[in-house]
Amino acid sequence: MNAESPQAPESAPFPRVRSGLPASAPIAWLGAGWSDFRACGLASAFYGACFALAGVLLLLAFRHAVQLVTAVTTGFMLVGPFIALGLYELSRRRERGEPLALAPTLIVWRRNVAGLGIYSLILIVLYLVWARASLVVFAIFYQGGMPTIESFAAEITRFDNLEFLVAYFLVGSFFATLVFAFSVVSIPLILDRDQDTITAMLASFLALVRNVPAMAVWAALIVFLVAVGVATGLVGLVVTMPMAGHATWHAYRALIEPQAEPVPAA
Repeated sequence: MNAESPQAPESAPFPRVRSGLPASAPIAWLGAGWSDFRACGLASAFYGACFALAGVLLLLAFRHAVQLVTAVTTGFMLVGPFIALGLYELSRRRERGEPLALAPTLIVWRRNVAGLGIYSLILIVLYLVWARASLVVFAIFYQGGMPTIESFAAEITRFDNLEFLVAYFLVGSFFATLVFAFSVVSIPLILDRDQDTITAMLASFLALVRNVPAMAVWAALIVFLVAVGVATGLVGLVVTMPMAGHATWHAYRALIEPQAEPVPAA
């Protein structure tokens, strides 16, 4: 009598990424995000408050280390996707007509602990490299002693020390683009389809390459929403970040084709 060997679970297939989305597509995503924000009410506002609190804590942590200002940005990008997990789940629940309660979204990370854990490790490595690059740029290009936040902001607005500003902008743009390229739809994929981390990040990169105009507009909108939130003393993040989080879910739906339903066995 031959015993049947257990079958290994099949991994999720590589997502089918759409191409050629118009540059105006992110406007529609943002509109859908605003609609989700209004529908979800206090549940969305709770995550917005978490974003604002994270911003305050990061600024307090680095207030005496202006040379690590990019680390503040990176740190925000590091915690942002994980705070937005609940926002993705709220949009998914609204899409399916499920109750828009806050409590179930607080434990949604349990759906794919391994995928989210590996993703966080990769972001932490990028965070450390970016912080080190910030220190190197300051050491090589910055003239004078370490500035305060006020004097540093004044130098930027007056375009003083132009060589440093150019180097700082180029290095920061490189890491920001890298993080953006591998995170456009990564977490929604990991959350929605139990996708592995590497596949999700490759799909995100492919989504960017195939839809450069739309992705450029989307990146600009995210920067604008963050800037509005910061310009309002971080209070605006309570609204702008949930909008961006909900809109990211709709970006995922637009960029990735729906998963084919398995054909039932006869």
